[in-house]
Formats: sequence, structure tokens, C-alpha cells
Amino acid sequence: VLLARASKPEQEPFIGNQTGGRVFLFLNTDDFWRDYKAMVAQGITFVREPKQQDYGLVAVFEDLYGNLWDLLELNPDHPIAQRSA
Repeated sequence: VLLARASKPEQEPFIGNQTGGRVFLFLNTDDFWRDYKAMVAQGITFVREPKQQDYGLVAVFEDLYGNLWDLLELNPDHPIAQRSA
């Protein structure tokens, strides 16, 4: 993943708000709790706590630039997971 820095002053207001506050990046994992605990230990800020959804286990975290990411372990029986296999 490459995150680009603003190269012009007019780009600076958009840092961390490219999507109007919505999640647009997804970090898939095969062991949610391992990665969640490791990320918390490293100081990653989670803005939504882990929640079990029908498609899998998910929590939302923020990167250094304010972008929102889903940490996601897909339910292997859900159609979304089967399409990505």
C-alpha cells in the first residue's frame, strides 16, 4: 500500500477526508483477534469496536492520515468470501 502525501497546498484539506468519512480500504485477515491485538499493542486507533456481522468479524481503524479501514475476517460460508476465493 502506498499513501501519497499532499504535494500542493490545495490538496491538504483533503488529507484524511477523501471519502467523506466512510471506510474505503479493507485489510483482510485469516486471524482477526491476533491482528487486532497486535494492532492495538502498536497504538493503532480503532474507531469502531469489533463486531460480528453476517459476512464476518470487522472493526474500523484509522491510519495516520485519518483514512478509515476495515480489519476484516470473512465468514468462509458467506457468498462474499466464496467469490473472493
